[in-house]
This record gives sequence, C-alpha cells and structure tokens, in this order.
Amino acid sequence: MDGVLCDLAGKWFALYNKEHHDHIDLAHMPEWGPHLYAKKGKAIYRYLSRPGFFRDLAPLPGAIDGVNRLLEAGFDVVIVTAARNGQRDKRLWVEEHLPFLDTRNLIFAHRKELIRGDVLFDDAPHNLTAFAPYGLAVAMAYPYNQSYEGHRVHSWTEFLTLMNHLFVCDEASTDTRQDVRTARSTSEVIAGSMKKRSP
Repeated sequence: MDGVLCDLAGKWFALYNKEHHDHIDLAHMPEWGPHLYAKKGKAIYRYLSRPGFFRDLAPLPGAIDGVNRLLEAGFDVVIVTAARNGQRDKRLWVEEHLPFLDTRNLIFAHRKELIRGDVLFDDAPHNLTAFAPYGLAVAMAYPYNQSYEGHRVHSWTEFLTLMNHLFVCDEASTDTRQDVRTARSTSEVIAGSMKKRSP
C-alpha cells in the first residue's frame, strides 16, 4: 500500500526533516531503511505510530484508477499492508479512496509472501524477494530497491501495461506465460497480490 498506492515518504520525510532539521529524501536512499540516512536513526519510525498519520496520505498518480481498471479487467485485487498501529487509519483510507474495493480484500500482514496470489506489486526489496519463488513479484521502482533484479515499473501506467501483456499471453498460451513470467523486464507495482477471476 505505502509507496505503491499512496505517498508515504512525502509526508513522513517532510515531518521528520522539519522537526529535526534534517534533509533525507528518496533520491539519496540507495538501500532500504530510512533510519540508515536519518540523523536520529530509528527514531524516524516513531512518526508511523502517530494516530491519524496514514489517514491523509496522498494517492500516487494513477493508483486509484489503476486498481479500478484491474477490477474491471477481472483481477481479484487484494491489498496487503503492514501496520503496527495504523490499521484503522489505513482501512479508512481504503474506504475513502477505493470505495469500489471490498474491504475484506484488505489484509494486514508483514509476511506478504504468505498471502496466496499470482502477482505481488510492492516497493520493499525484502517483500519482493520473498514472494518471487511463489509468483510474479513486480517492483515499483525507487532508488532503495534498485538491487532487485525482477520486473520493475516506474508508474501505474507501466504496471497496467505489464499486466495486460502477461495475462493476454496467459490466455493465448500457458507455455508463453511461463516464459514471460520468468523473464526480467523493467517495471514495478502495488502492495498486494492479485489473481484473475475465473470467468
């Protein structure tokens, strides 16, 4: 969800930088873990426990329409997101921005590879790597996940194009789909898993 559906870093880093006179930003974060670059170290994670923090995060460009288009195309979209203290805020966010998505398809979990699905669209390299043996893991490209060698996309537009290509191949030939799914291209995607509904 964070970094795929909504802009977590924008609000998070702005608050931290203002209060601690720091200058961290995504462009200078080649590895996963904001605490590695923050003067206050792991204290930066305290913001994620603030009541209401996740409630007003801005949707990423194309994310809302992208989820809607996946549903219209017959995909079963499941949002899998980690939240130690922000479950209520994240649920309210989904209800506001994705009213067309059944909230039963919102799952809170840190081990995303344990959720059954064909595709994981995520930004965290550890989630992508853990899911890859079980399905197609697509990364939403950020500097901190550049080491991930699987599929990468830079926008929702690219992700939708990738899904259309892969699942058109699926309908045409199972063997073709297997070749495409094990190939490496450039695209990255959403925090959640998806499978196409049976007709």
